Amino acid sequence: MQPELEQLLILQDRDQKIKKIRAEIKSVPLQQAQLEGRLVSSAANLEAAKLRAREVEVHRKKLELDAGTRTESINRLKTQQYETRKNDEFRAMGNEIERYEKEILVIEDQELELMDQVDKLKVAVAAEEKKASEARESVARQVSDLEEKAKVLEIRLEELSKDRAEIVGRIEEDIIDRFERLFASKGDAAVVPLNHEICTGCHMKITAQTVHRVKSGREIVSCEQCGRILYFAE
Repeated sequence: MQPELEQLLILQDRDQKIKKIRAEIKSVPLQQAQLEGRLVSSAANLEAAKLRAREVEVHRKKLELDAGTRTESINRLKTQQYETRKNDEFRAMGNEIERYEKEILVIEDQELELMDQVDKLKVAVAAEEKKASEARESVARQVSDLEEKAKVLEIRLEELSKDRAEIVGRIEEDIIDRFERLFASKGDAAVVPLNHEICTGCHMKITAQTVHRVKSGREIVSCEQCGRILYFAE
């Protein structure tokens, strides 16, 4: 195999690794954003549970005040009953007292239901608080791992870039330009093996003359179909 072709294969290996590492580095902020999204969602769930608990407690207290107001009205009416000497007023006040007492019973039933809801919501809030705490710990740990991963990737990228520069220095400039254009346009590989007269880049059959030129290993040969540089894998 021609020495420069060997160097191109090494260069391609470095470029593929560099491309992969850059993609990983680029994905780090996206992964961090996803983790932050988890925190936001967890905090929102906790706040929603707390809000519901507060609303139920406010409603329960309102019922408690309503019951207290009716109790005060009953006490006032009973006092007035003792003071009145008119039977019709006494009966009217008695009817009012009876109505208030019935309303209090309804309110007390509603209070019991709300108290049951409050107890359940306290459990739900505690569960959401636990989830939120676990999410914070998990996200903090994962963010730290991502930051460490990014540092390692940056170091590896720098090493590969230096290695690449050394390889490029051993290859003619026009061949490098040709390789880089192919690598950028094809996206996967600019240099591919010839397999049974088939270019493994585009999977098209090439001419016998091109096969002979590739096998001779004396020049840089391209596929007539896709333009990729070919080499013979012995």
